[in-house]
Amino acid sequence: MPDRPFTYESRAQRVLFGAGTLAQAPDELDRLGARKALVLSTAPQRGQAEQVAALLGPRAAGIFDGAVMHVPLASAEAARAAARDAGADALVAVGGGSTVGLAKAIALVAPLPVLAIPITYAGSEMTPIYGLTENGLKRTGRDARVLPRTVLYDPDLTLALPVGLSVVSGINAIAHAAEGLYAADGNPVTSLMAAEGIAALGRALPALHADPRDRAARSDALYGAWLCGLVLGSVAMALHHKLCHTLGGSFNLPHAELHTVVLPHVLAYNAVAAPQAMQRIASALGTVDAAQGVQALARRLGAPVALRDIGMRAQDLDQACALALRDAYPNPRPIEAAPLRALLQAAYDGAPPAA
Repeated sequence: MPDRPFTYESRAQRVLFGAGTLAQAPDELDRLGARKALVLSTAPQRGQAEQVAALLGPRAAGIFDGAVMHVPLASAEAARAAARDAGADALVAVGGGSTVGLAKAIALVAPLPVLAIPITYAGSEMTPIYGLTENGLKRTGRDARVLPRTVLYDPDLTLALPVGLSVVSGINAIAHAAEGLYAADGNPVTSLMAAEGIAALGRALPALHADPRDRAARSDALYGAWLCGLVLGSVAMALHHKLCHTLGGSFNLPHAELHTVVLPHVLAYNAVAAPQAMQRIASALGTVDAAQGVQALARRLGAPVALRDIGMRAQDLDQACALALRDAYPNPRPIEAAPLRALLQAAYDGAPPAA
């Protein structure tokens, strides 16, 4: 039995999962009542966007490949104009968090349904959370209008995802679920999804690191990312996501790598205040300690473990700490300046995580 009262709210969303699911994209647009969809991607992923546009045929209103990390406001405004000029009545987001985030930025101001086709493990496609960066500050929010109406999970589309990006994207997904396990508004349903999602990714990442073409591992990773994304969209996130939004938006650090570096240190920070959550994370990963287990996984798979290795400057740590302290948000352990600054230093140095 649950040890405390809880509220669980589900959201209307259609998910199709399985190899070859991409072929159903035209039918899914028909289900949405869409006739002209703008296909979105990053510049490096334009080839996959062109593949989807060709599949859509006359339903494709064009391709906008200007998605970039952290959704700068200028990029969002350009995409909004492109959708308007194309006469689009729907959006198809092909890619990861940057592309889905761009689709959300359009949907925030225009009533266009989003069909998401993820090719990373970001999980943004399962959430009503959006983010926009302007003047070096990333602003996030929740709005039901931005939640993709349909998501096509086709593991075959992830076979070409580079191993290094696969690993950090997968650990990014683990971060969503880990914070869900100690969320102030958590519940038994999201906790079950979180534990299962972490376990799936804990199995999948070493397997696809050994063989990037391992279809079973790719499917397991995408399954785990789906569950972790559901958790992210269902409960409030805490210190980890606040820090990553601050560091990413203000210092333009790579998103998935940033989550990978920071997560072990936040887990160590919160360990005393959330022991049951830490036990579930450790158990899902088959390790003794949650924080050390996540960092060991990253090291073993060749992922970065230090902020200094992904572009953070030592002279910016004090500013990052001050920015992260500006707004109150729920976290199991109180967020205080001195221990937070120590956390950032340890993450910068790539030190072992410690409370």
